[in-house]
Amino acid sequence: MSTHQQLLYHIVFSTKNRVPYLRKDDFRERVFAYMAGTCTELTGSPLRVGGHFDHAHLLVRIPAKIAVANFVGKVKANTSKHINETSGSLRKFGWQDGYGAFTVSTSQKDRVDRYIAKQMQHHTKEPYQVEYLNLLTKHEIEYDERYVWD
Repeated sequence: MSTHQQLLYHIVFSTKNRVPYLRKDDFRERVFAYMAGTCTELTGSPLRVGGHFDHAHLLVRIPAKIAVANFVGKVKANTSKHINETSGSLRKFGWQDGYGAFTVSTSQKDRVDRYIAKQMQHHTKEPYQVEYLNLLTKHEIEYDERYVWD
C-alpha cells in the first residue's frame, strides 16, 4: 500500500526582538520570496509567504520525512544568512528563537492564504503580539507569556 499525506502548516515567527527590519516594501518582498525559495529547496511547498514589518507567516506543505522544527530552523537560518550577506546593512538581521506552527485543514487553506495575503492591512488594527497570542489561544496552545517572546 502507498503512503499518502497532506501536512499543511501555518507557521509564524518574528524578527529578533520584533525589530521592524522588514519596513521597506521591496526588501520585505525579496525576503519573503527568498524564504519561499528556501521552502522549495527543502522539498516543502510554499503556498503563501507574507507578513509585516516585524514578522513572517508561511502557509506551507512540509513532507512527513522532515520534522517541522528542522524545517522552520533551516528556513530561518538560511534566510538570516542570506539577508546578512546581501543586504549591506550595518545591523545584524535575525529571527526570534521560537515560532508558532499550526496545522491547517484543506477546508481552511484558502482562508489562511487570504489572511496572510492581507497582513499589511490587518496590522493597521492589531499589533503582532495580540495577533500571535490570539493564534495560540485559538489553537488551544498553552503558553506562559513570560517566555513567548524569547
